[in-house]
Amino acid sequence: MSAPTHAALAGRPLVSSGTVPALLVCLAAPAFFVLLLPWLGWTLLVAGLVSAAVVERRRPAEGATAGTAASVPSLTRDLSLIAMGLVIVSLIDLRAQLDDLAMLRFTLALGGAVVVPYLVSRYVYRDRAIGFPWRGGGRWKPWQWAWLVGVLLLGWLILPFYFISSGVYRNWPVVDTPELIARLFVGVGAVGIWDELFFICTCFVLLRRHFADASANVLQAIVFVSFLWELGYRAWGPVLTIPFALLQAVIFLKTRSLGYVVTVHLLFDAVVFAVLVHAHNPGLLDALFFV
Repeated sequence: MSAPTHAALAGRPLVSSGTVPALLVCLAAPAFFVLLLPWLGWTLLVAGLVSAAVVERRRPAEGATAGTAASVPSLTRDLSLIAMGLVIVSLIDLRAQLDDLAMLRFTLALGGAVVVPYLVSRYVYRDRAIGFPWRGGGRWKPWQWAWLVGVLLLGWLILPFYFISSGVYRNWPVVDTPELIARLFVGVGAVGIWDELFFICTCFVLLRRHFADASANVLQAIVFVSFLWELGYRAWGPVLTIPFALLQAVIFLKTRSLGYVVTVHLLFDAVVFAVLVHAHNPGLLDALFFV
């Protein structure tokens, strides 16, 4: 992961004139994925990018007086990369479906939402704002192994109650054949990996170039949770998905490891997969879950 200099990171504000443009761009996510109002999403994206350009025009010499203009990232460019990803994802229906066409749609749209901003950043904007540090900080520490166990335990305790008592498991297709169960397994895992590639390694990393970690985390969580809402995590799902989104970014900062946050996500999603199979097939996994 490419990052600003240490001095630039130390000076990142919790709130600044750039907060409003960034918030407008991130609020396009609930417009697209919660309210299902594409026109509102587009309006917010345009307003965010235009206001970001205005903010930057009003401070053209920021950094230049210190002779570091080249090291100051462009807010407009970075927000445009997030906007590209949001637009690409918004082009498809995110409701969980398991037929061949739906899985192809998801592959192209979600893949494009990661690949296009990465390529534009690297080859058009000529920077390395987006990166995918798989190993990051090296070998996993004892607390990291302990947290993996904790994730499984928390998922086992919470997820069956959430999915079944709220009825949100019905937001996923019935999986009552080996083929459909296999497709669900692949789909849940693939989307989980994509979540970390886009929300953490793209949105969070780009926002962190301009704002303090806490601010960048809250902004990326707006996008993360909105996507999960349309995907099916509704009812009181945000009570679970908001802490999860925030915590994943914190873990990424602490470990610098995409591999680790992906592992955490996949373990959690393994429980999601098992609960969905259990909910759609009473009696199949009753010995595994209390609900």
